[in-house]
Amino acid sequence: MPDPMEIAVVSSVLPAVATFVMQRMERLLSSSASEPEDDADVPSGTLVGRLQLPLQPDGDRLQARRGELELLQDILADHTHGDAAAASPSLLRHLARARDILEDVYSQRITFVGEDRPASGPFVRQKVTTLSGEATGMDADEIAQGSHVDQDVETVDAGAKLIGMKARRITQQ
Repeated sequence: MPDPMEIAVVSSVLPAVATFVMQRMERLLSSSASEPEDDADVPSGTLVGRLQLPLQPDGDRLQARRGELELLQDILADHTHGDAAAASPSLLRHLARARDILEDVYSQRITFVGEDRPASGPFVRQKVTTLSGEATGMDADEIAQGSHVDQDVETVDAGAKLIGMKARRITQQ
C-alpha cells in the first residue's frame, strides 16, 4: 500500500506541498518561531479541511524536535531546488517526516488533497494518570471538521470532570 503522502504529492500539488512544508520549517527555525503565524500561506486546493489560524507552535515540542527539523530542512532544500514535480521516493519520505513533526509542533493535522486520512485541523492529545479536578480537551465557540481529541486517563476521582470537546457549534466545511 503506498504511503498516503505519495498519493498527494505525485499529483500536480507537489510543488505547493513542498513550498508549504518548507515555509513552515523555515518559520519554526527562525527567530520569530514563538510568535503566532496569522498568515500561513496555504495554496487553495492543497489542503483537505482547514487549519486553525494563527498557527501557534508548542515551545517544548519545538525545542525537542528542533534538531530533526534542521536536518530535514537541509535535506529538503537539496531535493526541492530542482523540479519539485519529480516525486522521488526519498523526497516523499522526507516531506512526510517533516509533516509529522509540523503536526506534532502545531497540534494540528495537515492533510493534503488525495490522501486517505482525516482532514486538516486541530487535535488534542491528553494523557493523565489521575484526574481529581477538571480537564477539557477542546473548548471553542466553533469547532471545524478535522478537529480531534484523544484523551487517555487512567483514573477519574469522584467529583472530577472530564470533557473531550465542547462547542457552541461543530461545523462541517
